[in-house]
Amino acid sequence: MDDAAHRGPDSPALPGPQVRSRRLLARLRDVMAGSGPAQDRLNRIVVLIAAEMETEVCSCYVARPGELLELYATVGLNEAAVHLTRLRFGEGLVGEIGATARPLALDNVRSHPSFAYRPETGEDPYQSMLGVPVLRGGRVRGVLAIQSLARRHYDDEEVETLQTVAMVVAELFAAGDVAAGSSFQPDTTDSVMPARLVGVCFSGGLAIGRAVAHRVHLTVRQMVADDPARELERFRAAIVAMQGTLDRMLSHGALADVTETRDILQAYQMFARDRGWLGRIGEAIDSGLTAEAAVQRVQADMAARMAHLTDPYLRERLSDFQDLANRLLLHLSGRESLTELATLPEDTVLVARTIGPAELLDYDRSRLRGLVLEDGGATSHVAIVARALDIPMVGRCRGILDVAESMDPIVVDADGGQVLVRPSDDVRDTFQEAARNRARQRQRHAADARQPSVSQDGVQVSLQMNAGLLLDMPHLHETGADGIGLYRTEIPFMVRSQFPDVAAQTELYRRVVEQADGKPVTFRTLDAGGDKPLPYLRNTETANPALGWRALRIGLDRPAILRAQLRALLRAADGQPLRVMFPMVASVDEFVTARRLLDREIERLAEKRLTQPAGLQVGAMIEVPSLVWQLSALLPEVDFVAVGSNDLAQYVFAADRGDPRMGLRYDVLSPPFLTMLASIARQSEDAGVPVSLCGEMAGRPLEAMALVGIGYRTLSMTASSVGAIRGMIRSLRVDSLADYMGRLMATTDGSIRGKLRSFAKDHGIDL
Repeated sequence: MDDAAHRGPDSPALPGPQVRSRRLLARLRDVMAGSGPAQDRLNRIVVLIAAEMETEVCSCYVARPGELLELYATVGLNEAAVHLTRLRFGEGLVGEIGATARPLALDNVRSHPSFAYRPETGEDPYQSMLGVPVLRGGRVRGVLAIQSLARRHYDDEEVETLQTVAMVVAELFAAGDVAAGSSFQPDTTDSVMPARLVGVCFSGGLAIGRAVAHRVHLTVRQMVADDPARELERFRAAIVAMQGTLDRMLSHGALADVTETRDILQAYQMFARDRGWLGRIGEAIDSGLTAEAAVQRVQADMAARMAHLTDPYLRERLSDFQDLANRLLLHLSGRESLTELATLPEDTVLVARTIGPAELLDYDRSRLRGLVLEDGGATSHVAIVARALDIPMVGRCRGILDVAESMDPIVVDADGGQVLVRPSDDVRDTFQEAARNRARQRQRHAADARQPSVSQDGVQVSLQMNAGLLLDMPHLHETGADGIGLYRTEIPFMVRSQFPDVAAQTELYRRVVEQADGKPVTFRTLDAGGDKPLPYLRNTETANPALGWRALRIGLDRPAILRAQLRALLRAADGQPLRVMFPMVASVDEFVTARRLLDREIERLAEKRLTQPAGLQVGAMIEVPSLVWQLSALLPEVDFVAVGSNDLAQYVFAADRGDPRMGLRYDVLSPPFLTMLASIARQSEDAGVPVSLCGEMAGRPLEAMALVGIGYRTLSMTASSVGAIRGMIRSLRVDSLADYMGRLMATTDGSIRGKLRSFAKDHGIDL
């Protein structure tokens, strides 16, 4: 394979700028390979760049602690300004490049609003400027800039050339003593002290082990290609090998038979064949880089862009491309997977900025205890896989990579949304005892799975299970849950690159019904949008996702989406009972409109002479406070209601439940919130409408005890919580609890948690 084959039969010969780029890279390679202090080599590099790019000035700024960019080397500016001139990130043109991690090309620098003049540099005669960020590991390590006396338009080829040069300079930063102690080197002064970091629970559980950093950064030994045609051939071969590995993972991987994870890996395969991504790497090779350096350059550029994105879907896709770039580097080095890089300890806890689903599946599951990410989302692909594998996972844990050193002892308390690094012996012993107790409890609860959830004074409480994956369904029978109180249907929508058609949805829902084996399943219609974006549904971005265009609002504005799902649910029932629940209902009118769409689909089913459900029950989720004040009008319209405690609490307290700072600020065990919940239960009972509560409250023994005390007789929770809640119910008397709850809710306390815990201890209630 040669360059012409890569460019295609109609492509012209290599243009002059590419020849210049290769020549410049070849000369840079000689400087990089030379001896002497890194500062001297950096001085020679700026002279070389200025000469090759035919400009009067070339300067290199290096990132320093405190978000500063320091002038480290220059030709053309006043040399006395070296190590004297410093700019904050965002200050001046150089600061803007550092802050945005994007190139800036100007033919009139003074006309730009960010222009800032520093007299000590002597740069006032220069009219034009081209600057690019020096990127490594997705972070800005510095800025490389050239300037010209004359008004000069820098074209795309010149921008491309300087970006490529900046990548080579980044290697000098990493390998030499340039900017020792700068902002991109970790501060180790507190590296032996215990640390506690907070995050968000993406997959519940408790993990104790040793920190292993998932930093897949293979050192690129050779930046400049001796034979570009050979590099293109190596690149193509690595692509074929990587795609073959992904194909095998999809066919024979640990979760190959799970529908949702197959969808994730199939979407992942599509990214691995993305022509735009592969084309950019090919162009970088054309510019004179080795295959590894080209992959690394595209990877660094995408990582820098990801740092400035807020759209969760785009961030997730860029994270997938980061995963693929790492995987491609491995194949170029002759390896297939991450697990070949090192031997994992028996109790591995991975810490990473981001990680892709295929990368996670590469690790030995028998050694993997937990996962901590600086970034990520609860609905990301890797979070879905972690839950499927029952791996405790905490995300949005800022600073974990700076705090946790390799092989540090680490505790991941996912349920509590906290990570403890280098905990003291006493703390570690406490969590180890908690883990042993947890294991013993699981064994005891498994043995009691067939016992009824009836209190000591004869009150029966139905315990149901939340689910969202086919992988969850076996737990329904293992735990002895009475049914699926909430089946989240959005995950199959989120992991696909296009809307799943009626046939695909019907097959999935049919398998859910079959695996329930006669136990009731309540299907919640699509609850997407906001922080759970659909890749094929654009323009859903909003400043406040929790209050935006999501859930039933999308279904009513795009009725074809909702009707297709309702049609699939009706067909999947195939003569069996069907329960459908609409989420995010804010008014009675919204529920009535949604019910009419369902009625139309029932009529359509009859017209086609297809089997009707044996019984149809339609309900609404109460998670928007406005609906609480319309219960008298809503209850005659519904067959059942379900309180969504997570969202309802978020709206009542105006507190983002995904923000770690809000985690302990407001308590659901507060008199006002419990009073609202008690009112919902009482009105529903008076109207003869079954009411349940699904959410985190239902799965925590103390909160579930309070719910039973205020009148709830159906609770839906995660599978892992069913046993603990059953044990709690079987140990209490509801009559005395209800009396006590009535007295507590009349107080003005911010929380009654402590008093409830004391009550449980005094009455021998199993928490």
